[in-house]
Amino acid sequence: MVRARAASNEHADSGSDGPRTGGRPRDAALDEAIIQATRDRLVRDGYSQMTIGDIAADANVSRPTLYRRWSTKFELVVDALDYGFRQERDTYALDLSRMEPREALVEAVRRLDPAYFNPNAMVLMGNFASEAIHTPELLEILRRQAVEPRVMLVENVLSQLQERGAVHDEIDKHTIATMCFGGYFGAFYRGENTKEMPETVVATLWPLIAKKTAAERRRSATDKRTR
Repeated sequence: MVRARAASNEHADSGSDGPRTGGRPRDAALDEAIIQATRDRLVRDGYSQMTIGDIAADANVSRPTLYRRWSTKFELVVDALDYGFRQERDTYALDLSRMEPREALVEAVRRLDPAYFNPNAMVLMGNFASEAIHTPELLEILRRQAVEPRVMLVENVLSQLQERGAVHDEIDKHTIATMCFGGYFGAFYRGENTKEMPETVVATLWPLIAKKTAAERRRSATDKRTR
Protein backbone atom coordinates (compact mmCIF):
# COMPACT_ATOMS: atom_id res chain seq x y z
CA MET A 1 0.00 0.00 0.00
CA VAL A 2 2.83 2.41 0.90
CA ARG A 3 4.62 1.73 -2.39
CA ALA A 4 1.43 2.29 -4.38
CA ARG A 5 0.95 5.65 -2.67
CA ALA A 6 4.58 6.49 -3.32
CA ALA A 7 4.17 5.80 -7.03
CA SER A 8 1.07 7.96 -7.25
CA ASN A 9 2.75 10.87 -5.47
CA GLU A 10 6.10 10.86 -7.26
CA HIS A 11 4.90 12.78 -10.29
CA ALA A 12 3.87 15.74 -8.17
CA ASP A 13 7.10 15.56 -6.20
CA SER A 14 9.38 15.31 -9.23
CA GLY A 15 8.50 18.80 -10.41
CA SER A 16 9.98 20.47 -7.32
CA ASP A 17 13.02 22.68 -7.71
CA GLY A 18 16.15 21.27 -6.10
CA PRO A 19 16.69 19.78 -2.67
CA ARG A 20 15.23 21.21 0.50
CA THR A 21 17.60 22.32 3.25
CA GLY A 22 18.88 19.30 5.17
CA GLY A 23 17.53 16.85 2.57
CA ARG A 24 14.17 16.56 4.33
CA PRO A 25 11.43 14.71 2.43
CA ARG A 26 8.47 16.64 1.05
CA ASP A 27 6.02 13.77 1.03
CA ALA A 28 5.43 11.40 3.93
CA ALA A 29 4.37 8.51 1.70
CA LEU A 30 7.55 8.69 -0.38
CA ASP A 31 9.67 8.95 2.74
CA GLU A 32 7.98 5.90 4.26
CA ALA A 33 8.39 3.84 1.10
CA ILE A 34 12.09 4.66 0.79
CA ILE A 35 12.79 4.03 4.48
CA GLN A 36 11.01 0.66 4.43
CA ALA A 37 12.82 -0.37 1.25
CA THR A 38 16.13 0.58 2.85
CA ARG A 39 15.42 -1.46 5.97
CA ASP A 40 14.47 -4.45 3.83
CA ARG A 41 17.65 -4.16 1.75
CA LEU A 42 19.78 -3.91 4.89
CA VAL A 43 18.49 -7.31 5.96
CA ARG A 44 18.75 -8.96 2.55
CA ASP A 45 21.99 -7.45 1.21
CA GLY A 46 23.81 -5.78 4.07
CA TYR A 47 25.17 -2.24 3.97
CA SER A 48 28.06 -2.83 1.56
CA GLN A 49 26.06 -4.74 -1.05
CA MET A 50 22.87 -2.67 -1.04
CA THR A 51 22.64 0.05 -3.70
CA ILE A 52 20.67 3.25 -4.08
CA GLY A 53 19.34 1.91 -7.38
CA ASP A 54 17.91 -1.21 -5.73
CA ILE A 55 16.31 0.83 -2.97
CA ALA A 56 14.75 3.24 -5.44
CA ALA A 57 13.40 0.35 -7.50
CA ASP A 58 11.98 -1.38 -4.42
CA ALA A 59 10.31 1.85 -3.28
CA ASN A 60 9.00 2.48 -6.80
CA VAL A 61 10.63 5.92 -6.98
CA SER A 62 13.32 7.40 -9.21
CA ARG A 63 16.93 7.85 -8.12
CA PRO A 64 16.63 11.68 -8.36
CA THR A 65 13.62 11.53 -6.05
CA LEU A 66 15.64 9.57 -3.52
CA TYR A 67 18.72 11.78 -3.87
CA ARG A 68 16.64 14.91 -3.25
CA ARG A 69 16.07 13.54 0.24
CA TRP A 70 19.35 11.79 1.07
CA SER A 71 22.60 12.71 -0.61
CA THR A 72 24.44 9.51 0.42
CA LYS A 73 23.67 5.90 1.22
CA PHE A 74 25.06 6.38 4.72
CA GLU A 75 22.67 9.26 5.49
CA LEU A 76 19.74 7.18 4.25
CA VAL A 77 20.73 4.19 6.37
CA VAL A 78 21.14 6.36 9.48
CA ASP A 79 17.58 7.66 9.04
CA ALA A 80 16.27 4.16 8.34
CA LEU A 81 17.84 2.94 11.57
CA ASP A 82 16.50 5.89 13.54
CA TYR A 83 13.03 5.10 12.19
CA GLY A 84 13.18 1.72 13.93
CA PHE A 85 14.88 3.02 17.09
CA ARG A 86 12.15 5.61 17.60
CA GLN A 87 9.49 2.90 17.50
CA GLU A 88 11.41 0.77 19.99
CA ARG A 89 12.01 3.42 22.64
CA ASP A 90 8.75 2.84 24.50
CA THR A 91 9.83 -0.75 25.20
CA TYR A 92 12.75 0.49 27.32
CA ALA A 93 10.48 1.93 30.04
CA LEU A 94 9.27 -0.60 32.59
CA ASP A 95 6.82 0.11 35.42
CA LEU A 96 7.63 -2.16 38.33
CA SER A 97 4.97 -0.85 40.68
CA ARG A 98 2.57 -3.73 40.06
CA MET A 99 5.13 -6.45 39.48
CA GLU A 100 6.68 -8.89 41.87
CA PRO A 101 10.51 -8.60 41.88
CA ARG A 102 11.19 -11.82 40.02
CA GLU A 103 8.46 -11.05 37.48
CA ALA A 104 10.00 -7.62 36.85
CA LEU A 105 13.39 -9.11 36.08
CA VAL A 106 11.85 -11.69 33.73
CA GLU A 107 10.10 -8.90 31.83
CA ALA A 108 13.32 -6.85 31.62
CA VAL A 109 15.22 -9.84 30.21
CA ARG A 110 12.40 -10.43 27.72
CA ARG A 111 12.75 -6.88 26.40
CA LEU A 112 16.50 -7.32 26.19
CA ASP A 113 15.95 -9.62 23.22
CA PRO A 114 17.19 -7.83 20.05
CA ALA A 115 14.24 -9.38 18.20
CA TYR A 116 11.67 -8.19 20.77
CA PHE A 117 10.50 -5.51 18.34
CA ASN A 118 12.16 -6.42 15.04
CA PRO A 119 12.41 -10.12 14.10
CA ASN A 120 15.27 -9.29 11.72
CA ALA A 121 17.37 -7.57 14.38
CA MET A 122 19.87 -10.41 14.75
CA VAL A 123 20.63 -10.37 11.04
CA LEU A 124 20.97 -6.58 11.05
CA MET A 125 23.35 -6.68 14.00
CA GLY A 126 25.44 -9.31 12.24
CA ASN A 127 25.56 -7.15 9.13
CA PHE A 128 26.74 -4.14 11.09
CA ALA A 129 29.34 -6.18 12.97
CA SER A 130 30.77 -7.18 9.59
CA GLU A 131 31.09 -3.46 8.76
CA ALA A 132 33.20 -2.76 11.87
CA ILE A 133 36.35 -2.21 9.79
CA HIS A 134 34.92 -0.44 6.73
CA THR A 135 32.06 1.58 8.28
CA PRO A 136 32.58 1.59 12.06
CA GLU A 137 30.11 4.45 12.45
CA LEU A 138 27.23 2.03 11.84
CA LEU A 139 28.29 -0.26 14.65
CA GLU A 140 28.67 2.73 16.97
CA ILE A 141 25.13 3.88 16.15
CA LEU A 142 23.89 0.37 16.86
CA ARG A 143 25.70 0.27 20.20
CA ARG A 144 24.41 3.68 21.27
CA GLN A 145 20.80 3.38 20.17
CA ALA A 146 20.00 -0.34 20.23
CA VAL A 147 22.39 -2.14 22.56
CA GLU A 148 22.93 0.28 25.44
CA PRO A 149 19.24 1.12 26.01
CA ARG A 150 18.43 -2.59 26.25
CA VAL A 151 21.28 -3.44 28.60
CA MET A 152 20.60 -0.35 30.71
CA LEU A 153 16.98 -1.44 31.10
CA VAL A 154 18.11 -4.59 32.91
CA GLU A 155 20.64 -2.65 34.99
CA ASN A 156 17.99 -0.10 35.97
CA VAL A 157 15.53 -2.82 36.94
CA LEU A 158 18.18 -4.47 39.10
CA SER A 159 18.87 -1.10 40.75
CA GLN A 160 15.18 -0.66 41.50
CA LEU A 161 15.02 -4.17 42.93
CA GLN A 162 17.97 -3.32 45.16
CA GLU A 163 16.06 -0.27 46.41
CA ARG A 164 13.10 -2.54 47.18
CA GLY A 165 15.40 -4.87 49.09
CA ALA A 166 14.66 -7.75 46.74
CA VAL A 167 18.20 -8.44 45.50
CA HIS A 168 21.64 -8.17 47.09
CA ASP A 169 23.38 -4.79 47.07
CA GLU A 170 26.74 -6.18 45.97
CA ILE A 171 25.63 -7.79 42.68
CA ASP A 172 27.45 -6.77 39.48
CA LYS A 173 24.53 -5.33 37.50
CA HIS A 174 26.60 -4.56 34.41
CA THR A 175 27.91 -8.12 34.11
CA ILE A 176 24.49 -9.67 34.75
CA ALA A 177 22.86 -7.51 32.06
CA THR A 178 25.66 -8.23 29.57
CA MET A 179 25.41 -11.99 30.18
CA CYS A 180 21.65 -11.91 29.67
CA PHE A 181 22.07 -9.98 26.43
CA GLY A 182 24.70 -12.41 25.19
CA GLY A 183 22.40 -15.32 25.88
CA TYR A 184 20.18 -14.30 22.97
CA PHE A 185 23.12 -14.37 20.58
CA GLY A 186 24.19 -17.77 21.89
CA ALA A 187 20.69 -19.13 21.31
CA PHE A 188 20.57 -17.59 17.83
CA TYR A 189 23.83 -19.21 16.74
CA ARG A 190 22.86 -22.54 18.29
CA GLY A 191 19.55 -22.45 16.45
CA GLU A 192 17.49 -22.48 19.65
CA ASN A 193 14.10 -20.90 20.33
CA THR A 194 14.33 -17.89 22.66
CA LYS A 195 10.68 -17.81 23.74
CA GLU A 196 11.38 -19.40 27.14
CA MET A 197 14.77 -17.76 27.62
CA PRO A 198 13.68 -14.92 29.95
CA GLU A 199 12.14 -17.37 32.40
CA THR A 200 14.97 -19.90 32.27
CA VAL A 201 17.68 -17.24 32.59
CA VAL A 202 16.03 -15.68 35.63
CA ALA A 203 15.39 -19.11 37.13
CA THR A 204 19.16 -19.64 37.03
CA LEU A 205 20.09 -16.18 38.31
CA TRP A 206 17.43 -15.58 40.94
CA PRO A 207 18.70 -17.96 43.65
CA LEU A 208 22.12 -16.27 43.40
CA ILE A 209 21.03 -12.62 43.52
CA ALA A 210 17.75 -12.54 45.49
CA LYS A 211 17.54 -11.70 49.17
CA LYS A 212 15.52 -14.10 51.27
CA THR A 213 12.20 -12.81 52.57
CA ALA A 214 11.47 -12.77 56.29
CA ALA A 215 9.33 -15.88 55.89
CA GLU A 216 12.10 -17.66 54.00
CA ARG A 217 14.64 -16.72 56.69
CA ARG A 218 12.34 -18.09 59.40
CA ARG A 219 11.88 -21.34 57.48
CA SER A 220 15.60 -21.65 56.98
CA ALA A 221 16.26 -21.10 60.68
CA THR A 222 13.58 -23.66 61.58
CA ASP A 223 15.07 -26.20 59.20
CA LYS A 224 18.50 -25.78 60.77
CA ARG A 225 17.12 -26.31 64.27
CA THR A 226 15.26 -29.47 63.28
CA ARG A 227 18.17 -31.16 61.57
